Amino acid sequence: MALAKVLVVDDDQAIRMSLCAILEKNGFEVTCAGDVSEALKFISLHKYDVLLSDLHMPGPGDGLTVVSAMRHANPEAVTMLLSSFPEMSAAANAILMQTDEILVKPMKVPDLIDAIKQRLAKGPLHKRKVETLAAILERTTEDGIADWYEEVEKEETLMAVPLSRAARCKHLPQLFRDLGRRLLALHPLGTRELKSEAASNHGFDRRRQGYTAAMMVEESRILQVTIFHTLQKNLGTIDFSVLLLGVMTIADEVDSQLSQAMKSYIAESVQDALPA
Repeated sequence: MALAKVLVVDDDQAIRMSLCAILEKNGFEVTCAGDVSEALKFISLHKYDVLLSDLHMPGPGDGLTVVSAMRHANPEAVTMLLSSFPEMSAAANAILMQTDEILVKPMKVPDLIDAIKQRLAKGPLHKRKVETLAAILERTTEDGIADWYEEVEKEETLMAVPLSRAARCKHLPQLFRDLGRRLLALHPLGTRELKSEAASNHGFDRRRQGYTAAMMVEESRILQVTIFHTLQKNLGTIDFSVLLLGVMTIADEVDSQLSQAMKSYIAESVQDALPA
């Protein structure tokens, strides 16, 4: 019977070598990786039955990055994370949606071996749906706009300008589409070459509707909060390997769109100030 192939990922050399020796002694075929980059290389080249990875590692990525890569490359593999923190209630449910089990370090050798064998016998948990941030925003656009409008209605300063729901939300469908395109394009953070005619028109519209610059900034702030709440509600399906970069990209693009809108707003203000 072929030995189960295990990929062990831990940046602590002493722990890594100890784990590998223990697993080999107990009948597993073991490969060791000292960081995320090395683990991703192994995953791209070989097929494994089990991933046993430390959750917290220095440098780019962490155990969730390795888990996501294994899910994509080999969805039949059992994925197990090791963590030094026994209390992970805030994140555990979301993490468990993408990994099969979380083990707490330090762990007795017999318990570790039993946990791996039991999980191998059960196989990976039901196959989970993993979505890109762009796909989540596209799927939840209507709900996101509704949530944003609900929060805007609570702000007296914004509601002091009487507008219909349609007029107040006019810019949002295109803004969500622009966000999706920016996320899929994978441009470096700070890239603002994506020009949005809708954002420029939004600036003109808000100036004519009687908004102040501060009101536009507040609307944009509420939008970012609303989007992040949407992502929080969908943590179970998010690909954790791109979560941090995606969140920063969203914030950057929303700010970029606000900047474009403000340029139009200021241009319209200057035009209004000119003599007739």
